[in-house]
Order: sequence, then structure tokens, then C-alpha cells
Amino acid sequence: MSSLIVALDYSDLDSCRKLIKELKGLVSIYKIGSELFTASGWEAVELVHQSGGKVFLDLKLHDIPTTVARTARIIAGRNIFMFNVHASGGLEMMREARKAVDQIPQGARPLLIAVTILTSLDEKVLSRDLGIQRPLADQVLALARLSQSAGLDGVVCSPQEVSLLRRELGAAFLLVTPGIRLPGAELGDQARSLTPQEAVARGANYLVVGRPITANSDPRARTSEILQSLA
Repeated sequence: MSSLIVALDYSDLDSCRKLIKELKGLVSIYKIGSELFTASGWEAVELVHQSGGKVFLDLKLHDIPTTVARTARIIAGRNIFMFNVHASGGLEMMREARKAVDQIPQGARPLLIAVTILTSLDEKVLSRDLGIQRPLADQVLALARLSQSAGLDGVVCSPQEVSLLRRELGAAFLLVTPGIRLPGAELGDQARSLTPQEAVARGANYLVVGRPITANSDPRARTSEILQSLA
């Protein structure tokens, strides 16, 4: 079964408050990314909590192991449902983040996942700009395996890699997929996207949807449409 996560792609709390009110009863998990968190900090998290919702804190921690561990400990103690680190930070960094989260009592412990390759990147950019010569899918799989060996709960990947990761990493490993676009919609800055139905069919656990909902003139109707297509 897949769950829908709506990205609060705003920099102000009033817009977030309006959207959360419109989606009441349809959505229970909201993603807070770096734009909103930089603008409003923990107030944004509290806004979601006050509405009865859960927070996926999408800050993509990537630093030396000690710094990530200390930051992860702070996040894990703030009633967060899920947060992430960058898998490219390495095995030790992810293990330290895991240790920090594990200091929280099990019932209150957030899910810890890792970003593999951003959905805005394609194989050409990976090779030309970053000097990574292995095929993109192989790089995603390698980073996902590293994340699993570090004890993380899952990874963020594009929907195009979901089938591969599900087959190679098993049913229990969480796959969180942004880059979701509705049929016929413009891709924007998403280089590797699929429709909600396609992502679910391939084995995604959580779908992260932002602009297809937040930029729509009737976000509640669009959200209902997505949920009905998944049902």
C-alpha cells in the first residue's frame, strides 16, 4: 500500500495553512523542505502537528559524521515522522545518523531514509558534471545498498528506479518517490518521473507530490483525483 505525501512548496506559513485546511481529511503527511524550513523553521513543523498531520522533514543532511549525528539527534527528538540524509555522505555518516535516531524510544523514533540521486539529474549530467561513469540506475542501486547496510529504513529514489530497488533490496525496505507527474503534465525540472499509478505499480511506498497539487487552482479536487487513481 502506498501513502501520499504532499510537499509544502511554499516559503510562508499562510500558504501552508490554507493548503492544509483545504486538504483536511485527505492527506495526513506533509513534506517540509529546505525553502520552508529556512523561512519558518520549527513553526512550520508545529503548524502541521497542530492540524493533526505528520511531517517528512526533507533537509537532506550531508556533512561530516559528527555534525550529521548531532543534527539527527535534534530532529529525532521533535516528533518528526520521517527525515533524510544524503547517501553520498558515506557509510560512516549514515551509521552515525542511525545511532542518533536509535537513542529515541522506539515508539517515538522517526523513519530515517537516504537520498540516492536527485530526480532532477539524468545520466548525462551525472557523467558530464559529476564524473560518475557508471549507469545512473547502477549508481542509485549502489547508494541504496549502502543505505541499507547502514541500517536505514529506506531511500528516496525516482519512480524509474523503484522496480530495480524493490527487486534487489526486498519488500521491507521503504521507497519514497518524488518526481510524480500526472499524465500530460509538464515535467518542469524533473528528469526522471512517472505517474502515480506507474510508481505504485512498481512498488513505491510513499509518493511525494508537490506542484501538481500546490500549483493547481483546486488542490483538493486534484488530490482527490490522485487518491482515486491509486485506489
